[in-house]
Amino acid sequence: MKEEYETVIGVEVHVELATRTKIFCGCSTAFGAPPNSQICPFCLGMPGTLPVLNRSVVELAMAVGLALHCGIERTARFDRKNYFYPDNPQNYQISQLYLPLCRDGYLELGDGGKRVRISDIHMEEDAGKLFHDEETGQTLVDYNRAGVPLIEIVSGPDMETAQEVIAFVDQLRTTIGYLGASDCKLQEGSMRVDVNLSVRKKGSAILGTRTEMKNLNSFHAITRCIAAESARQILILESGGQVILETRRWDDARGESYSMRSKEDARDYRYFPDPDLAPVCVEEAWIREVLERQPELREEKIKRYVSEYGLPAHDAEILTQSLSFARLFEGTAAMGAEPKKVSNWMMGEGLRILREKNLDPEDVALSPAHFATLLRMNQEKRITNAVAKEVFEAILQTDEDPEGYVESRGLYTVREEGVLSETVEKVIAANEKSVSDYRSGKEKALGFLVGQTMKAMKGQADPATVTALLKELLSV
Repeated sequence: MKEEYETVIGVEVHVELATRTKIFCGCSTAFGAPPNSQICPFCLGMPGTLPVLNRSVVELAMAVGLALHCGIERTARFDRKNYFYPDNPQNYQISQLYLPLCRDGYLELGDGGKRVRISDIHMEEDAGKLFHDEETGQTLVDYNRAGVPLIEIVSGPDMETAQEVIAFVDQLRTTIGYLGASDCKLQEGSMRVDVNLSVRKKGSAILGTRTEMKNLNSFHAITRCIAAESARQILILESGGQVILETRRWDDARGESYSMRSKEDARDYRYFPDPDLAPVCVEEAWIREVLERQPELREEKIKRYVSEYGLPAHDAEILTQSLSFARLFEGTAAMGAEPKKVSNWMMGEGLRILREKNLDPEDVALSPAHFATLLRMNQEKRITNAVAKEVFEAILQTDEDPEGYVESRGLYTVREEGVLSETVEKVIAANEKSVSDYRSGKEKALGFLVGQTMKAMKGQADPATVTALLKELLSV
């Protein structure tokens, strides 16, 4: 029975580092350039070319390692991982196996939650990208990505569910984003997750045979893949078979995986120290220098938001999930806006708009200056709540000046009794029952009439003036 088994999961997370140039040459890493326009003889594996290590790669990798509680090796070394594939022009990948830069770290899932071990973080170069043309049957290769710097973060087999894996990857993504080491976009490939999964009888201390699942570019795909692969392995074992150590590719459209190749180990790749690269010697002063540049990370921000701004912990956790969201909050509060009001707008209207338009917090263009102006206009009652919400949604992605937006569309609050009286009289005439209810003592009916007037005025009427007018006219 399935309930007799438990799933054991570890992950390998590849992260493209946000450097301007590649790891071993001066070619640009800019995304979206024409195919094969950002390459040099070294990118193409030409004989006689030699690698030159990019110092920024080491520092970003070190920064991630320190944030994840890793020890930094005082001597790290690059190795050659030998394999042949068309997107790998050197016929080997420069990576790290024997002496990686970072070892023995951990990441806690939530505040005081499960601790997932990180066995190592190593630097390596990316390969090119293949494009398959179904019409011609040809396969083309773009080497722009060859040599783009990566770190590979290898976790221990410490997770049991898809929820834990997603929490791990999400927290990892947030931490790396705060460091500015990568944009960590799963859908664009700057963060790629491979899941190593096995099943075993409950209570057993012996790990089962694992498979490595590739092509997981969303949390949805990770969830479905883990469920499907766990069920597949259990079915094999229940049928008396044996799980094969292999690499499998996940097809999210079909909801199933298929075998790519038998799983290699280090011997199959014939790793050996790269003779063209000297060891990386990390002195204590270099580590201190990197530590001094470390920004405030999410956990620290949460504590500060509670103590400095007086926010509830829940608000602080939501606002800090994205660095861009946190910057918008802090910048707006620094301009004099009341912190809790800023938080309420961002967590209410802000998250609603992002959800409905399928946007990420990074898609928000609104500046703190314009956000603070909008809140001030609303607080001074120059615009109503309804208009403020309309303007907020309109300028969230454009950062248009809210004063100009309101001025050009005539959205300022209407308070003139002469202008409002006509609308109020029409509302009274059209809602005889509510008028009768109010006059018979039902106060709620007044709220309905106010709402109808606000609707007729497209949210621009001053609610206090409308209420006063209604009471005056209904008392006659």
